Amino acid sequence: MDFDLRKVRYFVAVADLLHFGRAASALHIAQPVLSRQIRSLEQDIGLELLVRDRRSVALTAAGRQFLDDARGLLATAQAARHRMYRAAGGESHLTVGFGWGMTVTGIIDAFAVYRPEVTVDVRQLAAGSEAEALLRGAVDVAFVRMPVAEAGLALVPLGSEGLVAALPTGHRLAGAVELVGADLDGEPLLRRAGAAPAVVRGAASLVQAASGAGPVEEELELVARGHGLTLLPRSAAAFYTRPGIRYVPVLDVPPREICLAHPATDRSQLTRSFVRAAEATGWPGARLPALA
Repeated sequence: MDFDLRKVRYFVAVADLLHFGRAASALHIAQPVLSRQIRSLEQDIGLELLVRDRRSVALTAAGRQFLDDARGLLATAQAARHRMYRAAGGESHLTVGFGWGMTVTGIIDAFAVYRPEVTVDVRQLAAGSEAEALLRGAVDVAFVRMPVAEAGLALVPLGSEGLVAALPTGHRLAGAVELVGADLDGEPLLRRAGAAPAVVRGAASLVQAASGAGPVEEELELVARGHGLTLLPRSAAAFYTRPGIRYVPVLDVPPREICLAHPATDRSQLTRSFVRAAEATGWPGARLPALA
C-alpha cells in the first residue's frame, strides 16, 4: 500500500483534535478540502478510520491503530529528510543523545576541533528509549550503555567501564579499596524499578542491579540513609558524587560496554566526523575495546 504522507498528516491533525474545523484551521486549508482528503485516505486503505456526525468525531478501532503507526510514518519521513540534507552538506547542526549519569563534554569538545562550524545540541535520553529516539530523528547520534535494541542502528564501541557499589559512608565495607560479589552476600540490594530490596547472593545477583535504569537520585538517598546498596557504572558514580556515600569497585561483575550509536542508514560526513572524534577521544575512564 502506497501512503500519501500529506493525507497521513491531515489524518493525524483530525485525530488529535477530533474536530474537522479546528484541524483545517491548524493546517491552513479549507474544511471541505480536509474532509475530501480524509475520505480519499480511507478509500486508499479500504477501512473507515473516523466516525463523524454533525456533533462529534471519533476514531474507529482501525483509526486508533493507524494513528499510532501514522505518527511513526511521519517521524520516519522527517528523519529521512533530515539525514538527506545532512548527507548533502545542507545542515551544520547535530543533536547528541546521552544516557543517565553520562558526561560527554570532552568528546563534544574534541568534535569541535574537527568541525568548529557545527552547532551541537545535547539531549538526555531515558533508558530504553535510545533506539527509538535515533530512528525517529529526535537525536542524530547517542552514547549508550549496552545492551540496547540494535535493529537499524550502527554501534561504534568506545570502551567498557567497571561497576562500583554505592555504600553509605558508615558501612562496614566503605573503607575497602575493592570488592567482589561475595563480600556483599546478605546485603540488601536496592532495585531501580521500585521493588522491595533483594538480597545479594554473590556477583550473579548484582548483574540485574548493574543494568538498572535511572534516574538514581532517590535510590542514592536511600543508600545514604542506610536502607541498602546499589551498583552504578563508574562514569555515573563520578557524575553522582554526593555526601554520605562511598563508591567501591566490584571486580567480578561484568563491565558495561559504551557505544556511540547512530542510524545505520546515516552516511553523512557530519556523523562520520563525530564518530572519528569519539573514537579518537574514547570514553573517559573506560577500558579501550580490545583490538581484533
